[in-house]
Amino acid sequence: MTTNEHSHPSSDHAPEHSARLHWAQLAPDVYKAMVRLDAASRKGLDPVLAELVKVRASQLNHCAFCLDMHTKDALAAGESVERIVQLSAWEESRHFYTEKEIAAIELTDAVTVLTDGFVPDEVYEKAAKHFEEAELAQLIAAITVINAWNRFGVTTRMVPGHYTPGDSKH
Repeated sequence: MTTNEHSHPSSDHAPEHSARLHWAQLAPDVYKAMVRLDAASRKGLDPVLAELVKVRASQLNHCAFCLDMHTKDALAAGESVERIVQLSAWEESRHFYTEKEIAAIELTDAVTVLTDGFVPDEVYEKAAKHFEEAELAQLIAAITVINAWNRFGVTTRMVPGHYTPGDSKH
């Protein structure tokens, strides 16, 4: 496919960029380990909640590749377009989400940004009220893993727009 086949006909956007580096091919053992870690981190988590967390971290990290992937996966898991759109402004759109989801989103923000180098006690304690310890450990793992994926994606400029749900997960 040519670059023009990927763009909207009336688009004023620049042509699609190329990835800086195809890290997964160049470091296949790391990539395979990340895939296993990602699968392990999702165990026991509600798939819709897991995708919300992945979308939110990817928004904060400006990872276009992961945003493309996880918004599509969220929709495939039954998430609504409206809740995905409102996620970037969740503080003003709390009524779209359950209290448990808000606790997970707040924890995602805190772990992703690490404001002043730590996760505030109040954010952690709110999450701990909504999640059993084992589920909370899985949630922290899922947040940590998507942040790692985001850093690979942003650093190597992985190209968004070609993912179809059901393709191999990162």
